[in-house]
Amino acid sequence: MIDYFNGTLSSKTQNSVIIEVSGIGYNVNVTIATSEKLPREGQELKLYIVESTGMYGGLISHYGFLSKDEREMFLLIKDEVPSTGAKKAMEYLDKISKSFADFRNAVVSRDISMLCSVFGFTKKTAEKITAALKDKITGIVITDVQKWIGITGDTNMSEAIAGLVALGYKESQARVAVAKIVNDNDKLPVEEIIKASLKYL
Repeated sequence: MIDYFNGTLSSKTQNSVIIEVSGIGYNVNVTIATSEKLPREGQELKLYIVESTGMYGGLISHYGFLSKDEREMFLLIKDEVPSTGAKKAMEYLDKISKSFADFRNAVVSRDISMLCSVFGFTKKTAEKITAALKDKITGIVITDVQKWIGITGDTNMSEAIAGLVALGYKESQARVAVAKIVNDNDKLPVEEIIKASLKYL
C-alpha cells in the first residue's frame, strides 16, 4: 500500500497530475482546489495517496492530497456517505476545501443552511452528509481554523446575515463579511454589524 509519492511535478490539469518518482510517472487524481495550490511544473511535490480499484476490478486509480487532513476527510466521505464512490467523494472534498474546520462544525451542529450557502451543496446532499457524518466526523483531526467562527447559534450574526441577503448579497458573501466584523468586535448590535459588513462587500 502506497502512503505518499514524493517526486517531481511533471504536468498538471485541473483534476490530475503526473508526478515522477524514481523515473516513473504516476497519474494522480486531485481536486481543483488542490491543483490550484500546486507548485510549478518541474518542482518537488509530495502527495498523500489513496489507491482505489474499480467496482469490478481492473485499473487501480490514485487519488492525491496535500495533507493527511484532506486524505482522512476523503476516506470518511467515501466510506460513510451512502452512494459515494471515489470520484464523487473528490467532488465533495473540493467544496469542503474552503474550510475543513467550518465544514466539521456545520455537520456537527447540523447547519444545513451553511452547508448549502457556503459549501455549495444541495439541501438533499447536505442532509445526507449530515446524517452520515454527524457522529463520526469529530474523530477526524483537523489542523486548520474556522473562518466563520460563531455564526451557528448567534442571533445577532444570523440577523445581520439575513439583513444583508435582503439587500441583495449572496448568503455565502454575507457570512464571510459578518464573521470578519464579529471576530473583531463581538459586542456590536445587528445594525452596526450590517453597516460595518457593507464595507467588505
